[in-house]
Amino acid sequence: MTESERLLSRYLSRRAFLKGAGAGIVGLSLPSLLAGCGDSGSAKSPTATVTPTLTPSPSPSPTPTVPPLAVDPNIPWWLQSDFAPVFDERTDFDLPVRGAIPPELNGLYVRNGSNPQKADSPHWFFGDGMLHGVRLQNGRAAWYRNRYVHTPFYDQGLSFGDIPGLPTMGNNQSNVSCVWHGGRLLTSGEVGFPYEIDPTDLSTVGVFGFDGKLNTSFTAHPKIDPATGYLHFFGYWFVPPYLTYHVADAEGRIIHSQDIDVAASTMIHSFAITERDAIFWELPVLFDLESAIKGMNPFKWQPDYGARIGVMPLGGMAADIRWVEIEPCYVFHEVNAYRDGDDVVIDVCRHDTMFGPADLGQTDLRIHRWRVSTGAEQLTFHDEIVSDRRLELPTHDRRITGRPHRYGWFADTRYHPLTIDFAGTGLIDYRTGEVRTWDPGPARHANEAFFVPAGSGEGEGWLLTFVYDHVSDTSVLAILDALNVEAGPVAEIEFPRRVPYGFHAVWVPEL
Repeated sequence: MTESERLLSRYLSRRAFLKGAGAGIVGLSLPSLLAGCGDSGSAKSPTATVTPTLTPSPSPSPTPTVPPLAVDPNIPWWLQSDFAPVFDERTDFDLPVRGAIPPELNGLYVRNGSNPQKADSPHWFFGDGMLHGVRLQNGRAAWYRNRYVHTPFYDQGLSFGDIPGLPTMGNNQSNVSCVWHGGRLLTSGEVGFPYEIDPTDLSTVGVFGFDGKLNTSFTAHPKIDPATGYLHFFGYWFVPPYLTYHVADAEGRIIHSQDIDVAASTMIHSFAITERDAIFWELPVLFDLESAIKGMNPFKWQPDYGARIGVMPLGGMAADIRWVEIEPCYVFHEVNAYRDGDDVVIDVCRHDTMFGPADLGQTDLRIHRWRVSTGAEQLTFHDEIVSDRRLELPTHDRRITGRPHRYGWFADTRYHPLTIDFAGTGLIDYRTGEVRTWDPGPARHANEAFFVPAGSGEGEGWLLTFVYDHVSDTSVLAILDALNVEAGPVAEIEFPRRVPYGFHAVWVPEL
């Protein structure tokens, strides 16, 4: 019996959960729920050591004998397959490697994700934070560790809904992202303060409040300006002030904060910067306190609230923000943003709706390019579809955050009526419009990829992503040439057990 099967058996003995946790969430619209790229003119492969591509993949061959991904409709999808949590914390050394790890990859790849310590989470978003880290050193996979983030939720054995009322800033599940800035490794959740992590062993140091200067939430998607090293971030909350923008210097000291006037608590998962602007999108997913108190998913689709994009000076005053109305939609993640004269260009993964009545898998997800013209007193908005392929969890070459980009990388998805079904890794060339993908085979499922540079030009580097095999119930860490994703991995690092699906990762360079 696989670990997933054991978990399902355990879950079936606890069916009372479905009654209390809201079986309606099972039908949530999320195959693409998911969690960024001008033009350097470079289309070269990494200038670092060339490593041969693996041939062929050991995954089962794409034949009719490969069993499809099985999903039990009576069990929440976030407790099945590779969404199911793992409960032990492991340390394993000198992991087996197929192929060759590029020798310049010396550092730590660490990814955060939702991993409830009990099989009773009301949604994928609300499990405890668990880190999965792989230390790469001189062509070796030196170690693998997985560790819970020690928040009060985790230490007290609590689940979402166990605490009446709102969570406090310091008591969140810190389960979404990892951030490396100012010599610190931080984890963040959807709301609340970040937690500092020791990168040598993934142990939790504690809540990080920026020396007492942080008094609002910390977003799961801060942005580092490559020119200054400044960390730009925001936080939304459930009572006023609903939205606050912050800037921390290169050492991690908050030097600027501004409350932005919005009418309600909306789920603002990410934002974008250019070299001149901070850009927010306020979209009609609102927080519902009554649902939160009941331990149910508190986010609700309310299109009558409207939707808009705001542009303000980077590091500037909230009074200078200007808004433009757009059609109701939802965006979790952007690829990147940049200035094009008077226009602000933002490449996004756009859903037509989120947390609404649509069945799982029925949201219209496409890759869009938003263009906001700021030259006149009144902002204007233009929306263009770049690709209708169902891509999400984007990443970009962070050396050009806020600057014109050519490339964006994504997690590809397959349609499944009952769950989110990840597929391979996609690359969009924004100069040519070309979309290229790596298909790992029908039994394998790649998560978000993270770009690690290994050359001077945009896109010269490597993509790292966890890949799950639902036939063998095992996982690997795949390493791909970022400009040649369709060739498949140059190396795969094997793990002693599967690594559950998660959210967002970061690369910590050799210290």
